Amino acid sequence: MSTATKTAKHAKKRIGNDDYSLRRVPEDARYGFGSMLLQWLAQSGSLSQFVLGATLGVGMRFSDAFWAFTLGAVILEVVIFLIGLAGQREGLTMTMLTRFTGFGRNGSALVSLVIAISLVGWFGVQNGIFGKSMHALVGGPPWLWCAVSGVVLTLLVIYGFKYMMWLAKIAVPLFFGLVAWSVVSTLSDHSVGALMSAAPTATAISVPAAATIIAGGYMTGAVVAPDMTRFNRKGWHVLLQSSASMVLSEYIVGMTGVLLGHLVGSSDVTHIVLSTSGFVGLIVVVLATAKINDWNLYGSSLGVVNFVRTVFGRPLHRGVVTLVIGIAGTVLSAIGFLQHFTAFLSVLGVAIPPVGGIIVAEYFLVRGLSTPLRETRAAGRIPATMPVWVPATLAVWAAAFCVGEFVHWGIPALNSLLTAAILYTVLGRAGLIRPVGSAELEEAGR
Repeated sequence: MSTATKTAKHAKKRIGNDDYSLRRVPEDARYGFGSMLLQWLAQSGSLSQFVLGATLGVGMRFSDAFWAFTLGAVILEVVIFLIGLAGQREGLTMTMLTRFTGFGRNGSALVSLVIAISLVGWFGVQNGIFGKSMHALVGGPPWLWCAVSGVVLTLLVIYGFKYMMWLAKIAVPLFFGLVAWSVVSTLSDHSVGALMSAAPTATAISVPAAATIIAGGYMTGAVVAPDMTRFNRKGWHVLLQSSASMVLSEYIVGMTGVLLGHLVGSSDVTHIVLSTSGFVGLIVVVLATAKINDWNLYGSSLGVVNFVRTVFGRPLHRGVVTLVIGIAGTVLSAIGFLQHFTAFLSVLGVAIPPVGGIIVAEYFLVRGLSTPLRETRAAGRIPATMPVWVPATLAVWAAAFCVGEFVHWGIPALNSLLTAAILYTVLGRAGLIRPVGSAELEEAGR
């Protein structure tokens, strides 16, 4: 190997943090309860959650909205805990888990591609929304703000979970403190009791329909929970932290949005949250984007690393991948390209929940292909071999996707997830989940 090649390889290794993208997270690299709780809370509130609450508020009574949020939160919490617990126990990302929980090597590559495209797409879309918001608040061309936000978040995510943790420590208390100040000052001039008993002013929304919106909107985030929970030390931490996130997101932020919706008679309530304007309003917008969108880029980078390693056999460094896709997402958001592909990204989103159903079914119920994971966990290794293809799993995935996409009853994301879990369990118990071929895992034991 030439000196230049060695130098290039070492330079790649120095770009950011790989964050155990293809390995188990060792016990000494995991975080305590408080630090992880802040990461969970960082995902629990955003300006869009206020808008969601207001949307339900103008079409529902406060009590009905409460039960809709309760139903949605319970559904999400069950999904997050089960999938997140698998990630915590094994210390693996969601895409790495799929190699040993039903999909095999090639199926895992397909999952990684879907997740990578979906999350980096939404990173760009959210970045574009940030650019427009900043343009409305302080002026300047939206593309410039897109560029600034994209570059800052890319640099942050390059250095991985540790630095994202520091962002959460700053962003969470500041964001919720400023938003609470704005909302409380607005509601203090009105009767909260009257708002809670107010009748809906728009087309009525049923409790099941509202729960569909609530649970469906975050199902992808629930399925990729292992990307975060692999850094947890205890399984019960996952339960308490995710539950706290649900309480804050659905009951406090969401139900406050319901009150604001009754107050203004419209779902357009962001002007209330940003009513303090000036520097404070600016901070709220910046933090609302940063503390959510960094996870879109992070999850996408993990998916790309697994995809390239699986398909091309190249061990890319996660920091390098983040730099490339972060720049790509930033440029596409700056020119407004990704705004035209939100429908496509939504279709990809329907393909992700069934993956979660298959992981849960294999890991907790069928316990066939995932057995090697449990056998190597204590040694901190990952299994030395894995299936190449699992055709039955791909058939289950396709069938569940069709249910989610074309059956318009109930909660589509949940329908597809449950369909996948039930079909996989039935086929697994019948001995029909049979792997085809076996491949060595080059990074095993590292």
